[in-house]
Parts: sequence; C-alpha cells; structure tokens
Amino acid sequence: MHETPVTPMTGNDYSDEQILAIYKRKGDRELFAHLVRRYERELYGYLRRYVGNAEMAEDVFQATFLQIHLKCEQFDEGRRFRPWLYTIATNQAIDAQRRNKRHRMASLDRTAKSDDSVDIGALVNLLEGSEGDPLDHVAQLERGQWVQQAISELSEQMRSVINLIYYQGMKYREAAEVLDIPVGTVKSRLHAAVMKIHEVWQRTHQEENET
Repeated sequence: MHETPVTPMTGNDYSDEQILAIYKRKGDRELFAHLVRRYERELYGYLRRYVGNAEMAEDVFQATFLQIHLKCEQFDEGRRFRPWLYTIATNQAIDAQRRNKRHRMASLDRTAKSDDSVDIGALVNLLEGSEGDPLDHVAQLERGQWVQQAISELSEQMRSVINLIYYQGMKYREAAEVLDIPVGTVKSRLHAAVMKIHEVWQRTHQEENET
C-alpha cells in the first residue's frame, strides 16, 4: 500500500501569528524572511508616506523587522500581529525623524508623484453619522494636488490617523491599538482631519475663482 506523499508546508500556508510563533520556537529564518516579504510593499508604502523620504523609509523598514526579531519573545500568542507590527514601525519612524531632525511631510511633493492618490470621496465616507453635515458635498470633489497640500497642513496626530485608516485600510479599533489611544479619539481626529481638508478645498478654489 502506497502512502500519499505529504506536501511540505510553505510560508503561504501560515498566518502572520503562526509564522512568528514558529520563529520564536525554532528560529526558522526562511519563514521570517517570508513574513518580511509579505509586508514589504504595504509597510514600505506606509513608511514612505509617514517620513516623506524613500531612503529613510527603507532604513525604518529594516529597523522595524530587526525589532520584530529582537522582540519576538515578547509577542503574546493570541495577539494580532499586524497592529503590533505597525506600532513598532511607527515608533521606529518617529525615532528616525528625531535623529535626522526632519519633518514628516518634508518631501510631500515626491509623495504626490507616487501611485497613491487620495480619493476624497472615499475619505469622507470613513466618517460615521455625518448625515446633514457640511462635509456631504465634499464627496463630489475631484482629486488633485490640493489634497496633498491639505494633508501636509494637518497635525502629526491627524496624519497618523489618515495614514493608518485611509491608506492602510485599518479599522478604527486597529488604528487605536497602533496609536495607543481610545477608538473615540481616532474617530474625532479623523473627523477633524476631513474638516481641515474641506477648509483647504474651499480656500484653494476660492483663490482660483479670484484669479
């Protein structure tokens, strides 16, 4: 009787949490490398927007996974990996900016040329319970450079929320975990950010009409 051969499991067969658990026990570097590749584009894109500089984003990306390696023993099984990863990445980005004394949006013009364009309508749709709000008509606005300008004028706290929820697609609860703030604070910062973007739109288009 012939036995059916067992196909070896690969990185694709494991969840993030399973990979980290195996790495903690066995130090499987191949699996860890798979985890790095799994987040390569997503996390790098987040860091590129966060620090506004491609080279710094690459450095922070590498530093983030070095910290994952160093702190893997601290990861509690049953916890979700992605928010933990973003918490470490955000802290590494902040540290890098402090060391280099650069502002987070210093290279906004370069970011604006990337493939990431903001759909202001989708951004506004993130708001809950905005029925009857003056922001309703913002969903009809076109995309444009003014959106990047508007985001550059937001506070650091507001930009963090925009990056995590809009660009990275996190839920309010996940963003709250990354930023270590209440869910209600995430919602209020998001609402304030969209209000600010709306104000910039009004100012920009008023200036265009006057020229």
